[in-house]
Amino acid sequence: MTHSRLFDWLRRRAEDVSVLLLLAMFIVFMIQIVSRYVLNLPIGWTHEISVVLWIWLVLFGASFIVRDSEEMRFDLVYASVGERARRIMALITAVILVALFALGLPAAFDYVTFMKVEKTAYLGIRFDWLYSIYIVFAVALIVRHLWIGWTSVFGKAPEAYDPTKASSGV
Repeated sequence: MTHSRLFDWLRRRAEDVSVLLLLAMFIVFMIQIVSRYVLNLPIGWTHEISVVLWIWLVLFGASFIVRDSEEMRFDLVYASVGERARRIMALITAVILVALFALGLPAAFDYVTFMKVEKTAYLGIRFDWLYSIYIVFAVALIVRHLWIGWTSVFGKAPEAYDPTKASSGV
């Protein structure tokens, strides 16, 4: 299996995980609605699970599913410059993001590991487990932007923004 096919396969599996997270969030949301408005028995754990699933869905998706071309940019500036300028902009952005996430990673790791002493109100989920997805997110963005910086120097320039090919990012 070539490395491109492997990454495509891994991305599809990450999409599968995201679908399962979204499905679980929808089911819990429906339980909450039925419990509150049909049975007149509000329950708190459904809200807690919905929030946890949402946090994981967003950060997991940003880590493993959203492509670089789907990230937000200043498209008016980016599309109006040539290939060399796009390379320079990609490199500068990559260096800044890698530096910021790398500098913040030790403090984030300390905070996440410290939060093992706290638990969620209803289900008693340890906060270090809940927030661990941020560490995965930060490491994934560091690796992604190291790759973007590398390819901006030694590979091809990022494509200019084409509004006719824009997608929702999902």
